[in-house]
Amino acid sequence: MTASVPAEWSPHRAIWVGFPSHAALWQEHLAPAQAEAAALVRALAGAGGERVRVMVCGEPAASAASALLAGVAGWELLPGQFGDIWLRDTGPIFYGPGAAAFRFNGWGGKYLLEGDDSVAEQLAAAAAVPLERYDFVLEGGALDHDGEGTVLTTRECLLNPNRNRAWTQAMAEGALREALGARKVIWLDKGLLNDHTDGHVDNLARFVAPGAVAIPMAFGEGDPHAGIYDAAAGALASQTDAAGRTIRVVRIPSPGRVMADGVAVPASHMNFIIANKAVVVPTYNDRSAGFALEALRRVFPDRAVIGLPSSALLTGGGSFHCISQQEPA
Repeated sequence: MTASVPAEWSPHRAIWVGFPSHAALWQEHLAPAQAEAAALVRALAGAGGERVRVMVCGEPAASAASALLAGVAGWELLPGQFGDIWLRDTGPIFYGPGAAAFRFNGWGGKYLLEGDDSVAEQLAAAAAVPLERYDFVLEGGALDHDGEGTVLTTRECLLNPNRNRAWTQAMAEGALREALGARKVIWLDKGLLNDHTDGHVDNLARFVAPGAVAIPMAFGEGDPHAGIYDAAAGALASQTDAAGRTIRVVRIPSPGRVMADGVAVPASHMNFIIANKAVVVPTYNDRSAGFALEALRRVFPDRAVIGLPSSALLTGGGSFHCISQQEPA
């Protein structure tokens, strides 16, 4: 591949969404997570102006999706095989005329589930695009792209020895250049606390326009990620992108301190998905959601900005960006 991965705000042919399918994984959170995923599909297919392709595993999940989305236009069901729903990481990275696939090792060996290592082939086959495989471990949520060859990532994830043991920063940059057309890689240090992905950047920092990156700003007292947000914003402020522009940092209020079982969880408004006509943002019944949505409306004046609950999905470790993958037009 020589061309760069298109920015997420570029036109899409489709958006793929993983649908919670395994009762053994989700337990009491299965039905609420399915409802949240269905709400995302409705928003993408409606205000988002997208063709949405929903991947399910097993007949019970297919029936649940069909019931929740009855009467909704613009979506279709894709039965498949997977262990979990995080298509951003298990699926391919589409770049227009084709797609790139990488080795998947369950986020550093933490979650090895049957079928996850075949999702990239399944999606590429269903999209009828050629798939090029690369022999290194990479998850799509570890990267964010500006469409001009600038890539955001974190050292915590990409240089973690549980992915590619011998990788140096230079080796990682060479691999991203070859596989995804990266012209410049901007490195942040760490992602959010207690993130089983080891710091995926799509929970921390997102390109929102050429030369502009959104990063959370701590909200309320005791935000456990405050130092991480500020360190990332400070690191970005001195960076330039592949086109030579100085990065403009846009601060978006965070959800604040979100706890589960006595532990701070990596809830993030940054896990939004940019659709053709809308931006769908996860909310967590937090006091900052209205402020975050208003800030993002100023960033995306040409798109509807829609906030939807994502607390049940968060129990599985991610949100809307994690369960989706855009296919460029």
